[in-house]
Amino acid sequence: MSCKFHSIDIQLGLKTIILHFAFCILHFKNQGVKEKNNMAKYTGADCRQCRRSAQKLFLKGERCTSKKCALERRPAAPGQHGTGRKKPSEYNVQLREKQKVKKAYGMLEKQFHSYYVEALRQKGNTGQNMLFLLEKRLDNVVYRMGIGSSRAQSRQIVSHGHITVNGKRVNIPSYQLKAGDTIAIKEENKGNEMFKELKGAKIVMPKWVEFDTETFVGRIIQAPEREDIDQNFNEQLIVELYSK
Repeated sequence: MSCKFHSIDIQLGLKTIILHFAFCILHFKNQGVKEKNNMAKYTGADCRQCRRSAQKLFLKGERCTSKKCALERRPAAPGQHGTGRKKPSEYNVQLREKQKVKKAYGMLEKQFHSYYVEALRQKGNTGQNMLFLLEKRLDNVVYRMGIGSSRAQSRQIVSHGHITVNGKRVNIPSYQLKAGDTIAIKEENKGNEMFKELKGAKIVMPKWVEFDTETFVGRIIQAPEREDIDQNFNEQLIVELYSK
């Protein structure tokens, strides 16, 4: 009798193990699909990123310059221990700087690291070369010209095919521009609701780009220089982090 019960226990144990194993496979399979679908998009709160960086990254357009800015209302880092005063390590400082620049330009790690690799191949200061590559992205230039109020909105404008480069429609936000390129709002899209407020507006923009708000045509005057990047970035910390 005891052998019979012992056999039943073994069978039940094997069934439990098989069911647990099948559940684990299904769980990781579903998790992989979720990661794949969200691979190129950050879906969290933008204002949390500014608070974590302790600096305005201008991710929400006009909201960042108003009293509604989350960094103005709650300057502490997000989370339960955001007000802690623990001294950050050297690695932590470097990591936070990388995260700050990466979030400001709206990128995930793989794409951001590719800009570092490309900058490493070029002559000159690697950190500055990386920032110049980021600045010459089409979505960033659209933002710098004032067509979009934030880089996220500018990326959407480009992705939806509203922008032409040298007369040809380009819907790739990462498209690299060069001095002399002409950027314009597509002729049939100039009457779009989102561009009505742009008509005749006075826009403050860096000296390496120009944009006519009457004709909706802009141009890259020259390559960007380090002083043209107005945000407080320490690119050398990123180079030190990646070179480890």
